[in-house]
Amino acid sequence: MIGTFVENLKGFLLDPVETFRQSRTDTPAAVFGYLGALLLINAVLSALVAFAAGFGSTRDLAGMPGGISAPVGVFFLVLVGGFILTLTGAAWIHLWTYLLGGRKGIMQTLIAFIYAGTPGQILGWIPLIGFIATLWSLVLIVIGIRELQELSTGKAILAVAIAVIIPLAVIILAAAYFMIAPSAVTTVPVSQG
Repeated sequence: MIGTFVENLKGFLLDPVETFRQSRTDTPAAVFGYLGALLLINAVLSALVAFAAGFGSTRDLAGMPGGISAPVGVFFLVLVGGFILTLTGAAWIHLWTYLLGGRKGIMQTLIAFIYAGTPGQILGWIPLIGFIATLWSLVLIVIGIRELQELSTGKAILAVAIAVIIPLAVIILAAAYFMIAPSAVTTVPVSQG
């Protein structure tokens, strides 16, 4: 199991096209086992970063009450949140993949999404390198969708681009609204003299 994990890890980082082609027949147990290992590594490393940053308890994070250790909280947040985000992200990308002609099933999209997340899960906790790893994960999602759903590169890029741009636009619009809305309702004092 560990040998397969390490081989897949190296393959998705260094030779993704061939590794995706070999993963077409991976079982759900193997895919979810790989995801579990990735999430566990990410959770441990993220908790260590929280500990190294000096966060001792949840009181240190935005004045939150409670007595659980912040690194423990980060560990479980990354573990559970990562699993939920993986499932929802794969379903969201599958919607666009399906609309653009991908008919190999949601499991193939899930395989592509989970395996493409390798760089982001392994290196995402490192500030600058994490951003680059996340960009590499996006490239890997395109490669994975292309290989596993047997779409053209253009359609795979379009499916991933739409799936990324829509939530990003919503976040930007929401942030703009919350930044502008308070200033629109602020009253200006009028002098009474």
